[in-house]
Amino acid sequence: MSKTIVLASNNAGKLKEFAQLLRPLGFDLKPQGEFKVPEAEEPHQTFVENALAKARHASRLTGLPALADDSGICAQALQGAPGVWSARYAGEPKSDQRNNEKLVAELAKHGDKRAYYYCVLVFVRHADDPQPVIAEGRWDGEVVAAPRGEGGFGYDPYFLLPALGKTVAELSAEEKNRLSHRGQALCLLVEKLR
Repeated sequence: MSKTIVLASNNAGKLKEFAQLLRPLGFDLKPQGEFKVPEAEEPHQTFVENALAKARHASRLTGLPALADDSGICAQALQGAPGVWSARYAGEPKSDQRNNEKLVAELAKHGDKRAYYYCVLVFVRHADDPQPVIAEGRWDGEVVAAPRGEGGFGYDPYFLLPALGKTVAELSAEEKNRLSHRGQALCLLVEKLR
C-alpha cells in the first residue's frame, strides 16, 4: 500500500491536524487539490455515506489511498438538524454567519439547547475497497444565543462546553484538537490503522 494518502479536502486546518497524527505511522498526507481533484458530490442523508463517497472519489481520481471526513452539528430539539447539511444550513452560498443565525433562531423556539458535533472519518486503500476503515467521534455541548470567542470556525462561537464554561471558539487550537469530535475520530482511526 502506498505511504501517500490523499485527503479528500482542501481544508488547511484539517490537513495539518490529520498529518500530525498520521506522520508517526509513516503516512504522507496530501490535499486533493494537489492532484486537481474537484470536490465530490455529497448527496447522502448520512455522514458515513458522504464521507465514503468523498474518499472513493479522491481515490478513484488519484489511484491512491484516501481519507475523508464528514462532520456537522446536530441539535437534539431539531431531530439532529442541521446534521449533514451543517455547512449549507442557511442555503447557498455557504455562510457561517447565516448558518449560525438560522440555528439560533430555530432553537429559540425550544427549551432544549443541547447539541453535539459529530464526525465520521473513512479511509479507503483503493477506490473499490470493500472494507473501508471507519471511525467516529462525538462532542456534546449546547448552543448559546450569542457568540463567544475568536477561535475556531463554523458553529464554534455558539457551541458551549458546559463542563469547561467555554465555547469552542474560546479554546486554544491544542485544546480543541485534543477534545473535539474530529480529534476523537482521528485517534480512533490511527489505532485501527496501526
